[in-house]
Amino acid sequence: MDKIKTDLSQGKVFTKLVFFAIPFLASNIIQSFYNVADMLIVGNFSGTVSMSGVNIGGQVTFILTNTIIGLCMGATVLIGQYIGAGNQIGLKRVTATIITLLLGAGILISVLMLIFKEPILRLIRTPEESFAESNRYLTVTVIGIVFIFGYNALAGILRGMGNSRQPFYFVMAACVTNVILDLVFVALFHWDAFGAAVATVISQAMSMFLCIIYMVRNGFQFDFKLSSFKIYGDQLRLIFKVGLPTCIQNSVTSISFLFITTIVNIVGGVSASAAVGAVGKFNSFAFMPTQALSASVSAMSAQNIGAGRLDRAVQSCRIGTFFSACITYAFFVIVQIFPAAILRLFGDDPQMIQDGITYLRSFSFDFLLIPFIFCINGFLIGGGHTLFTLINSMLSSVLLRVPVCYFFGVTLNWNLLGVGMGAPVASAGVLLMIIIYLITGTWKRNAVNAVPASADEGR
Repeated sequence: MDKIKTDLSQGKVFTKLVFFAIPFLASNIIQSFYNVADMLIVGNFSGTVSMSGVNIGGQVTFILTNTIIGLCMGATVLIGQYIGAGNQIGLKRVTATIITLLLGAGILISVLMLIFKEPILRLIRTPEESFAESNRYLTVTVIGIVFIFGYNALAGILRGMGNSRQPFYFVMAACVTNVILDLVFVALFHWDAFGAAVATVISQAMSMFLCIIYMVRNGFQFDFKLSSFKIYGDQLRLIFKVGLPTCIQNSVTSISFLFITTIVNIVGGVSASAAVGAVGKFNSFAFMPTQALSASVSAMSAQNIGAGRLDRAVQSCRIGTFFSACITYAFFVIVQIFPAAILRLFGDDPQMIQDGITYLRSFSFDFLLIPFIFCINGFLIGGGHTLFTLINSMLSSVLLRVPVCYFFGVTLNWNLLGVGMGAPVASAGVLLMIIIYLITGTWKRNAVNAVPASADEGR
């Protein structure tokens, strides 16, 4: 078990943060790469219609996955605080609860989505030309969603324990597998979006089983036997207390992207949908360093706040924000200078490239704001302040971004230029809220208080 855990409440903050963040960043880059691989290979071997299908079907799957990742964050924070507080009983019970909960959720969501997937695709105004491809992609990914949930849950547990190296190894193996299978299923067999989806599910299943094998071999508290799948009421309540706001936050954010996809389908059709999908895949690379540093700040904050070291948590947030800003500002410069070169990686359709340039240049101003938002939110989540992060996410995703995108894109007829501007305008509003919240000093209170459990609690 000691091989799995890493104490982040001791040693130099800078060193701990960097050594935790680098494997996590590498994991995210690789995971993002094999998502991009779908779009690259489909775009170059199957064309714009299949690209649109992968983008739209993938957006629906992204909502489901991102929702579960938000719930996993509750368990990740609890695990980090339990380790910092030396609460072994709480650690054992929370891991059993989150694994059991997500297994059941994965099965239930697969059944519901198979029933409602076509009405959902109609609701978001999927272009008729790419409807069949979107449907095929979505069908396969929802059948295999238990594997997608499983990997993200187990990787989140390991990171909560301060271990970011093993998820990196597992996702690297999955990435190589995904690229090979994409080339076989899409380029060789010509299965188009269906082939890309099959490759994704197989790769995620492999990474999940690699996580399980590693945990069992290293004495993980949960042994994955049927009798061990239990839900503890006290831990379930804490998971929902800490994780539900983040879960709702991720859901709302993802659904807002679906609204934006609908707006894009209205203003531009298939070429615009493919362009926005390509830009989204590139943006996933640009955001990876910030997301990795944010998650690292969250894990460090959780353990240090659990150990009563608020000063170390604050220091980790400052360091993470600085390095995140350096990276995303560099991406902003690259995007402004070389947008066409970036889009040509995904295909050579002239209209798709032109639409992508317009959208990417306006959207990329968001790169200047997200380092501060992501890293400070990671710090607040580590302290259990997930209700606040939910509120500012609602402001960003629903109350600001979608209306601004619609107003600029449809009402003013600015099309993709207006849709792209929605992101930086919304982020500016969120950053203002965060600054006000920090000024109040409420962030100094630990909202979890994961004190060591008594012997009676373990009975």
